[in-house]
Amino acid sequence: MKYFLLFFILSSTISFSQKQKSVEKIDSVAYYSNLRDSNVKVNKYKDALHYTQKAIIYSKNNNQIESLANQTFFLGKLYYDVKKYDDAIKSFNISITISKNFIPSSIQGATYYNLGMCFMKKRSFDNAKIYFDKAQILYDTLKITNTADLINLQKGIIYKSKGEYDLASTILKTIIAKPDSQAILDSKTEALYQIGTIEMQQNRNNLALNYFNKALNLNAKNKNIEQKSSILLALSTVYEKILDKNNAYTYLKQHSNLKESISLLDNEKLDVDDYEKFKESERLKEIKQINEETKQQEKANKFSKLISILAIALISILSLLSLALYKNNIIRTQSNQLLEEKNKELIIAKEKAEKASNARSEFLSTVSHELRTPLNAINGIAHLLLEEKPKKSQMNYLESLKFSGDYLTTFINDILEIQKIDSKKIEIENINFNLKKLFQNIQNSLKELASINNNAFELHIDSNIPDNLIGDPTKLSQIIMNLINNALKFTKNGKVQLITKLLSIEDTVATIYFEVKDDGIGIPEDQLESVFNSFSQGSVGINRKYGGTGLGLTIVKKITKILGGNIKLESTVGKGSSFSLELQFKEGSKIFKEVKKIKTYDDSILKNKKILVVEDNKINQMVSKKMLKSKGILCEIIDNGEDAIEIARNNKFDMILMDVHLPGINGTIATQQIRKFDKITPIIALTAISLNENRDMLLSYGMNDVITKPFVPEDFYEGIAKYI
Repeated sequence: MKYFLLFFILSSTISFSQKQKSVEKIDSVAYYSNLRDSNVKVNKYKDALHYTQKAIIYSKNNNQIESLANQTFFLGKLYYDVKKYDDAIKSFNISITISKNFIPSSIQGATYYNLGMCFMKKRSFDNAKIYFDKAQILYDTLKITNTADLINLQKGIIYKSKGEYDLASTILKTIIAKPDSQAILDSKTEALYQIGTIEMQQNRNNLALNYFNKALNLNAKNKNIEQKSSILLALSTVYEKILDKNNAYTYLKQHSNLKESISLLDNEKLDVDDYEKFKESERLKEIKQINEETKQQEKANKFSKLISILAIALISILSLLSLALYKNNIIRTQSNQLLEEKNKELIIAKEKAEKASNARSEFLSTVSHELRTPLNAINGIAHLLLEEKPKKSQMNYLESLKFSGDYLTTFINDILEIQKIDSKKIEIENINFNLKKLFQNIQNSLKELASINNNAFELHIDSNIPDNLIGDPTKLSQIIMNLINNALKFTKNGKVQLITKLLSIEDTVATIYFEVKDDGIGIPEDQLESVFNSFSQGSVGINRKYGGTGLGLTIVKKITKILGGNIKLESTVGKGSSFSLELQFKEGSKIFKEVKKIKTYDDSILKNKKILVVEDNKINQMVSKKMLKSKGILCEIIDNGEDAIEIARNNKFDMILMDVHLPGINGTIATQQIRKFDKITPIIALTAISLNENRDMLLSYGMNDVITKPFVPEDFYEGIAKYI
């Protein structure tokens, strides 16, 4: 029994000791570092950032200053890996500040070197050279020699960027001359590529090809895909310069495929949401730490002040209380009288505002239906004409007609939802688009308008502007087309110019200047501000002479502000006007193709189907019938709800397309009546939805789906195929 008890105590002691070691192992810098490194290996940068942050917090809490400097360096390295260079620079600088009183170490040297690499990525070569020099001094002090080629490579690239090609070549060739080894493989490949670019810039294309091919062969050993992508693009450029189109295309295609792979790998590392969440958690933890430090100090200060404040407050309260009691009755009486008067005024103002709001809603509802219905006809006819294989000479006109119809559709939607702009609920698109092609479409669509007043419409696009940008082309079109429409309207026998200039490109963000200039009637100085107000055109005489609603410049100003710009106006009476603005766009993909929507249905399922179309507008009847017949669909047209109910009762149809606004019984009531005897036949609403309508309301009457006028033809066919 004695030995059993001794064994139990010994076992318990060992078990407790092991648990303590396990706890120490789990909650330590080394443990978090291992987790970080293992997650980096499998591209899980979200988790790697998380464990690095835990290591930093542990170092702070346990006053491990050197460890804190090192972990901050590793945080910067992770930011560098996911291409967040500004955050990386911040972390590296913090690491240097923390470790400045320590004995020099290789991590300090790596910090300076990585700072240099960050500035290389930001193309700030002077700053990069400063940090590479600091890294070299530290490595020389520590007698670390295996980093010389890395630093020399970057210095060679810096000299090349400044046009000092001879000096750059000399440095890069010393790296190339060294024998192949795994340690130098990446640097040697990069050196070959950089010399190739120098030869290419000096039009020594054969030499450039030689260096690029050597670089590509060497790259096969180290499998650096970003490096390979750059070499392939360089080879494509050289072959294009020597007019070898086949090789140029082959290498460009390989570069494009590799670029997509690199983009996918970058997305796998860390997506935008994960990064933003991490930055927010980092910020909150910093705030929490600061708050905890300040709370301790505030407690000490507050306690000493509290007694004094309470004493003064007590005396003040007693004094004020007696005075307040005296004046209270007088103030209460006056306040009650004032409140009654103000309440009456507010009731009157509220009633006026409600009447104005109702009138506006009714007006916009009417405008919605009246504009969308003819637009549906315009868009449908344009689609049918394009489907009938027009002549090449007609294509530009039809494409311009389609572009204008699509633009007007979007424009009307924005007009009808102008309250969204005022309430800042409007959504901004960020899509890839070709600025030059967009403006050419605008020019083509306005040629006819320009000819009415015998105006020349000139388009001046800075060739330095990137071909593709990321932004909102629809809202940009609204701004530009409104300004050009105004200029063409108020100019006769003159010239209207659309001028675009590239002001700067920083960190792939392009700042572009837009100007619409005319030599028309001009605007008086005292009316320069008021022209941006709703329904304002300067004067009643101008409004009667030139027409228009006066909403164009109001929309321009609001949309420009939403996009982050500011519209400027300069004008002289009799000499013309100039509207200018600056907007920022991100650079888009260098290889950008418009992606066509993939059909989700087979045309064969539509053939010989029988559809009843209930539509009162004659043009829309013709457009709908033509579009349905083009797919082999049999259709019958009815122009009112009463007849639609009787025909549906006595005939079998595969589908009913029901216009909502009909003479007599409207489409919703007709659908409700049909559903009493037919609950199977699909009924789809065709409607120019206004402000007092919504999709759920229409479906509640028994409709299966809603297609909004003016509709996109493919969406129209797809909606039918879904229920046929």
